[in-house]
Amino acid sequence: MICQECGQEQANVFITKIINGKKIELHLCERCAREKEELEFSFQPQFTLHNLFGGLLHENIRGSRDQIRIAKTQCPSCALTFAQFSQIGRLGCSDCFAAFGDKLQPLLRRIHGSARHTGKVPRRGQGAVLAKRELERLKEELHRAVQKEEFEEAARLRDQIRAMEKDLEQGGNEA
Repeated sequence: MICQECGQEQANVFITKIINGKKIELHLCERCAREKEELEFSFQPQFTLHNLFGGLLHENIRGSRDQIRIAKTQCPSCALTFAQFSQIGRLGCSDCFAAFGDKLQPLLRRIHGSARHTGKVPRRGQGAVLAKRELERLKEELHRAVQKEEFEEAARLRDQIRAMEKDLEQGGNEA
């Protein structure tokens, strides 16, 4: 059988790929298989945290001059570039977040669902912080209810939000 790629040499590499239920058969000579990188087999895991961050960031650093400028943005403290960060998936120092902040916001939103940290709360300020979080959650629910045109639910949520805001104001004036 002759190589499907060059049409000159004898095919001695036979590859069968099944992608999305479609079967593709390739009959290649060794030279064409090497050129198409079909002989490069790796049993190393292809999914790593670095690959994940790199994949999420690569769309931000390809193409236009502006995107190339973004890729060359550098941290003033550790000299890490945004392109290097996108490859290794780790910031170099605490100042990197400030240097790359506007470029990291979309990434954080995609990974965490929010670009804002809502970690643990100290016990002393727990009440006010939890009340503010609940208020934010209710406002999001109100927004969704209005979008779905569920006006009775929206009115109920609006009243609940007003009552919570009034309670927070009174609590803030006493402290």
